[in-house]
Amino acid sequence: MSDFRERSDAEGSATPSRRRRRVGRAQSDAATRSARRAVLPLAAGLVAGVTVFALVSGGIVTGGQSAAAASSSEVTVTAKQQDAAVDTAPMPDLSVTVSQTRGLVAQGIRLDWTGGKKSTAPSAGGNGGENFLQVFMCWGDDPANAQRPDRTTCQYGGAGSVGATRDAYRNYASIDEVPAADVEYTAPGSFIFPPYTSIPFIARDGTRVDSIKRDATTGKKTIDSSVDVNANQFFTSYTTNEIPWVGSGDDGKGSVTFEVQTAVQSNGLGCGNPVTTSGVTVGASCWLVILPRGTSDNGSTNITQSGLFADSWQHALSVKLDFAPVGTGCAIGQTERQVAGSELAALAVASWQPVVCNQKGGSVYSLITSAEADALLAASKNAQAPLALTSYALSTEGKDPLTYAPVALSGVVVSVAIDRLPNPNDKTVPQEWKDKARTPFSRVNLTPRLLAKLLSYSYRSSIPTGADQSYLTGTNEYNITRDPDFLAVNDPEWKAQDLQGAAIADVIVPQGRSDAARAVWRYISSDRDAMDFLASKPDPWGMVVNPWYSTNADVNPTKVAFSLDRDDFPKADPVEVVPANQAPINLVTWRPYANDLSAIAYLTLRGDGQGPGQWDPNSIPPKYGKNPRMLPGSQRLLGLTSAAAAARFQVVTASLRNPAGEYTTPTSAAMRAAADVMTPAGAGDRVVAFDPTSSVAAGARDAYPLTMPVYAATNATATDPTLRAAYADLVRFAVGTQAQTPGTAVGELPDGYVALPTAWIEQAKEAADVMQNGPKPASSPAPSSGGSYIPSQQTAASAGSASSSSSGAASAPVAPAADASPAAATGASSAALAGGKTPDDPDGGAIGAALPISVLAGLASAVGVPLITRLRRRVT
Repeated sequence: MSDFRERSDAEGSATPSRRRRRVGRAQSDAATRSARRAVLPLAAGLVAGVTVFALVSGGIVTGGQSAAAASSSEVTVTAKQQDAAVDTAPMPDLSVTVSQTRGLVAQGIRLDWTGGKKSTAPSAGGNGGENFLQVFMCWGDDPANAQRPDRTTCQYGGAGSVGATRDAYRNYASIDEVPAADVEYTAPGSFIFPPYTSIPFIARDGTRVDSIKRDATTGKKTIDSSVDVNANQFFTSYTTNEIPWVGSGDDGKGSVTFEVQTAVQSNGLGCGNPVTTSGVTVGASCWLVILPRGTSDNGSTNITQSGLFADSWQHALSVKLDFAPVGTGCAIGQTERQVAGSELAALAVASWQPVVCNQKGGSVYSLITSAEADALLAASKNAQAPLALTSYALSTEGKDPLTYAPVALSGVVVSVAIDRLPNPNDKTVPQEWKDKARTPFSRVNLTPRLLAKLLSYSYRSSIPTGADQSYLTGTNEYNITRDPDFLAVNDPEWKAQDLQGAAIADVIVPQGRSDAARAVWRYISSDRDAMDFLASKPDPWGMVVNPWYSTNADVNPTKVAFSLDRDDFPKADPVEVVPANQAPINLVTWRPYANDLSAIAYLTLRGDGQGPGQWDPNSIPPKYGKNPRMLPGSQRLLGLTSAAAAARFQVVTASLRNPAGEYTTPTSAAMRAAADVMTPAGAGDRVVAFDPTSSVAAGARDAYPLTMPVYAATNATATDPTLRAAYADLVRFAVGTQAQTPGTAVGELPDGYVALPTAWIEQAKEAADVMQNGPKPASSPAPSSGGSYIPSQQTAASAGSASSSSSGAASAPVAPAADASPAAATGASSAALAGGKTPDDPDGGAIGAALPISVLAGLASAVGVPLITRLRRRVT
């Protein structure tokens, strides 16, 4: 087996050398056709592998743009407003709404449109498709029209797909037939070759990437074959954010999420570079371009040539994007205070930091995401320990010495990027489902048992190709979309799909230990069906757990029961395949860990399923290449991320079945409903959590089950007084009016977080006083009872009786004690989880390390963007 590329229908990316060979073949074909005077379409760079994203941006409302509301930067543009040649436009009724155009950072933005036309996907024969959109970013204004960008400044062509390159041999017999606007960028043809047009890329720093040479004396233009305008120092198929194809349904409607890149991700565009005028610093603006493509253009009978060529470019719609300045926030030299622990709070801290550090006496707070349990232990004993961020209390046999202040409320989510592909050979598939082919699913229901199947690598495609899978003795399907268990709780349309790929046979998980992992396993352990499956009992359709994850010691090959009382996601199956003359493939290689939760949201946005590509024997040392990203329309990916990161990158999230049997998504209302029924989880009643086994959780129909609070914790007795005062300042800001106001401005509460309940804020303020001044003497009046921070039984009952628009039959959860109440219910795992030592995970090498990644203080725009390759991230 020489190729370990992910089993999916995503198009493969062409290397520059392969692309040049294809250009050579195109030249040969062109010579033959030109000699016959019958010029047919030719394209340089035929194969693509690429990004899939959705973008929107732009803050300045210019001609043809209309803001949805005074407080919103949403913008709608139409062909009738912007296209001077709308009468010949491929989609004259096109109207595109961009969800955000101001204050942009590295993030995802949603595009929704109407007025398109039913799309046809690209064909294997070399047609780029019909009636689709291309989406990309540019940085410079058109000198002739400041209301649109200059096409030479657009990050376009990196995908390398048909109809989406910057260059091509034209479908004209001579340069005299080339549109006037393209002549400047065209080298004349010959008796053998037709004219060649190449739109150069000019980076923001002035660097020009151009495959046409111009003689300084004669002005004669010739082709420079040493330059590849589609893969260069500024963008390649692995780094570009362009969408070369995204289609509309039969009703002309569609939507996509686009990746907005700042100067950190694309220095060629330079979006967000600080620009200071009269003492005011703003981020350099850019453009979003939505380019409609019809059934033919640029002299071709179909779509095979560049969208930057004049015939197509004239119909482009554009939106101005305003960016937050990159790399500004806190003054250099300020006192730095460290914060360690929960990644769930990272994006909130990033938003708050630039405001906190600029207050009088303010400090720079550097968040090092790490195992919360380690941060708590250090905070309890070390006088110089960082402020710990955690969702659970310190695990200790003695008295817990820490003071806990709730500072954030968010959750863990399953991110989804799955596009439709109805079985073309099934004649029973309704036409309306066929018409939705290559459009994304927006709703996916998951149960604890389904999540257990994904995390236990029990689907066949989660095991390396070529491996002996005989130990999966049941009726185990290749991926979750084929599982009758999944089909039973999802829309009937899923049954018509013919989807493949390793990235929908498991869920991408972060490396290391975390409270997020702990919460996920507790969610699974609360469900009797999930626990039966993990105990090696077949599900109703005969599927069995991968034995290496069995909680039945007699079945587990290690003879030790797999324990769910854990805070990590082990790849416990030691499966390995050794191809001839190649490195071995084990579970870690086949389904790699991601750096962290935010990285997974980013991978979902980009359609990057991870996993090894082709073996490269010429690399030093030889290694497997990277599997190409999946194009929009052919994405197949599930990941585990945070609600905040999912909101930042605008990815679809799964609906999870809660203890009341309802399927809920991580909306603000659903997470607040979960907070209302949280019960004590340690440290007396100072720390609470959503306990799926509690009676109040069983009645909370609207609650999202993986909602998690984040507490700031320090030892008010042992920690250095100066540090305690600084930590108290951060806590007070975090629960203040500005920080608890939802919004996109610096200092506000980002999407994916929920404003804290009033009682929690009071608890935080009292805790901040204790942090700064130390515990009150025993003779002093005690602070308000910790119980006041937990919803009363009346409140919980009210929340439990709330109606829900979703429905679904749930299996009975593990029953709580008969006398369970909001104050008595615990988050303890089922007794069935008791077991011996957990089997050792396969050696992941450096993957187990926890190295912080340093980011400049206050650089909120880079937070959550996993482009740095070290294993842990440090946010300041």
